Amino acid sequence: MTITTDSGKIELKVGDKAEPKTYAPLTRTDFVRYQGASGDFHPLHHDELFAKATGFPSVFSVGMLQAGLLATYLTDWMGVEQLRRFKVRFADQVWPGDELTCSATVTDVVNADGGTRVTVELRCMRQTGSTALEGDAEFVLV
Repeated sequence: MTITTDSGKIELKVGDKAEPKTYAPLTRTDFVRYQGASGDFHPLHHDELFAKATGFPSVFSVGMLQAGLLATYLTDWMGVEQLRRFKVRFADQVWPGDELTCSATVTDVVNADGGTRVTVELRCMRQTGSTALEGDAEFVLV
């Protein structure tokens, strides 16, 4: 099925994949910047001594940072105006130095009222091979 997105006309069918995107190693500064933008200043995400005293080996990312990267990756592919649902599940922590690779696979394409409904399965993987975040999204493309 040929559809039009923000990036032009594309042919979509079940099993199609977006080009994966890898985000450079995340830093503590990235974590703090996200905390400032989100207003979530829990010390587990920026205070090394606090994180270690709580039993963690280091600070770790606010999960919504990965969700934001995954959402941006997805809407760069399909367009934000058409997004109808975005759902994620946090699966693994992200640590300073982690590289994250986002991927998306089309799982359903059907004609719907007002356009074409496209369902996409999403993953955000750490360089270790573990899944940091997984989920799905739905678009209605006109």
